[in-house]
Amino acid sequence: MSEAGTPTTTRTVYDPTAEAAEKALCFRGIWAWLVLLVLIGLCIALVMWLLRKIILGPVYRKPNRIDGKVVIVTGCNTGIGKETVLELARRGAKIYMACRDPARCEAARIEIMDRTQNQQLFNRSLDLGSLQSVRNFVARFKAEETRLDLLINNAGVMACPRTLTADGYEQQFGVNHLGHFLLTNLLLDRLKQAAPSRIVVVSSAAYLFGRINREDLMSERKYSKFFGAYTQSKLANILFTRKLALLLQGTGVTVNCCHPGLVRTELNRHFSGANWTRNMLKVMSLYLFKTPRAGAQTSLRLALDPGLECSTGNYYADCMRFPLVPWGRDMDTADWLWRESEQLVGLPPIEPNNPNGHNPQNGTGARPAVAAASPAAAAAAAAAAAAGDAAVETVVVDRAAS
Repeated sequence: MSEAGTPTTTRTVYDPTAEAAEKALCFRGIWAWLVLLVLIGLCIALVMWLLRKIILGPVYRKPNRIDGKVVIVTGCNTGIGKETVLELARRGAKIYMACRDPARCEAARIEIMDRTQNQQLFNRSLDLGSLQSVRNFVARFKAEETRLDLLINNAGVMACPRTLTADGYEQQFGVNHLGHFLLTNLLLDRLKQAAPSRIVVVSSAAYLFGRINREDLMSERKYSKFFGAYTQSKLANILFTRKLALLLQGTGVTVNCCHPGLVRTELNRHFSGANWTRNMLKVMSLYLFKTPRAGAQTSLRLALDPGLECSTGNYYADCMRFPLVPWGRDMDTADWLWRESEQLVGLPPIEPNNPNGHNPQNGTGARPAVAAASPAAAAAAAAAAAAGDAAVETVVVDRAAS
């Protein structure tokens, strides 16, 4: 029989590699790309979620209440201050909302009362850019209350064009530091009567870039709205906290300051730049900035945490205590700033002028004349004194007796 007529048989050989390749066909092409993109997307989402959690920071979760405690919060019709009042109202506090705009304060007060069912919220007018307004606020508060358990100095302005307060002082230094300096000093007697009581000063990590310019405190020679005036005012907040903590030793009143973080509030309304820059910043802030509620958490911990009852003179951020840089704990500068601030707001010295020590004794003698930073400041101060000297005297307290 010829070879051509012989049938041929084909043997199938098992090939594991070919079988694996055949099974993998469904994951090739578009399916493989889709699976890869989904996995990458999930990884990116997880990383962004974790980063957002880190940005928002910790939340104060202790359930302690403060029913009946008397509280003052400045600048609380929006932003961090409003969230602070909201949480304190939920915990039963009696709150005086001290704001510059009474109409906006009233709207915030009604909203918070509706959300918390706490009716012990009061709308009070306070313009920290006017020392007379501060004195009037204190006079009214003291006519209503004999004690103050918690003072939160929250209000502030940031990076605004150079303007002057009603008393002729640079706006950022006047509002962020001098207004709160006077307010706190005039309320010390009520805070001591309520001891143990607390003062919370909202500062900023921007203090790192600040220096107290003794030769040009009001930025008359050179004005930089953020890295000059604003950062100086935030450093002043911290030096004020450190000095006040020293003076209040043994009184039962503690004072701490905090950095709320980069918070999406109206504080940056004075930011200048091209429209596309402003729009980009707004979009980025939705993710990279804290919410006002998150920004209020450190203030709330300092105000509420029973574990911090003895903590004083410290600086906190993200609910944790942080060390201060050397110029943030320079007591020589703090002493100078305190004496200068007393003169600028028209308070009698709380201690003798002792450059070699930190003796917290109260001084005696007549009230010194207000040291104006400029001719405009002198004229404004003189006018204010002529218009309301009698009202001023009714709220200047003897801090030695309180």
